Amino acid sequence: MKKFIEKVKSVPLYGWIAGVVFLLSEYSLYLFGTWIAKVTGTINWAVTPKIPFIDNNIPYVGAFILVYVFAYVFWTLQPAAISLTGKKNFTDFAIASLASFFVGFLIFIFMPTVINRGAEHAYENAQKSIFRGLILFIYNSDGNESTAYNLFPSFHCLVSMCCYLGVRKRPELSKGFRAYSLVMTILICMSTVLLKQHYFLDIVSGILIPTVCFAVVRKIRKVAQ
Repeated sequence: MKKFIEKVKSVPLYGWIAGVVFLLSEYSLYLFGTWIAKVTGTINWAVTPKIPFIDNNIPYVGAFILVYVFAYVFWTLQPAAISLTGKKNFTDFAIASLASFFVGFLIFIFMPTVINRGAEHAYENAQKSIFRGLILFIYNSDGNESTAYNLFPSFHCLVSMCCYLGVRKRPELSKGFRAYSLVMTILICMSTVLLKQHYFLDIVSGILIPTVCFAVVRKIRKVAQ
């Protein structure tokens, strides 16, 4: 416990500030992208990125709403941990994350997607869950009980992947913490489809976009050195 407290105290101020900025940035771009799509009419192009033989066989597990909501805490605190890995790695994390958010933002405008929660029986299953109040609150926060737009990429997966890549293979952080970051990222990705918030392809894109952005940013830094 003493070591943990010392670690928390050693987090630089920009690490704590970055957590709040990180959360506000991704959520603002998500909402702004959807708003622009509606204003410009590109939302009318929305397609459903569903692979029936995969998505139809994914069960509904209402309890995963707890993981889905905890993601917001994970995203807010993770930059503080990443700030302990040095300014170069933190800068790479910040640039690659913002680049990932921006790519998702552009996709929301020019390649909008939609999910019909009614067709996926999401609302029906939510009503049967002991967590129905929380689930329906989340459904209504990004659409309504029957429809939601801009699934691809899943920002829950994209942001969580950024948080994991920022700590991956960083010796400044314990193996236990790095394992925790990986497990949380996997669980958050799972929650998006187990709650019928997203389709399988949304997870794939949410993982690939930050992976590519981080690789490009780190490659550019190495070349520039």
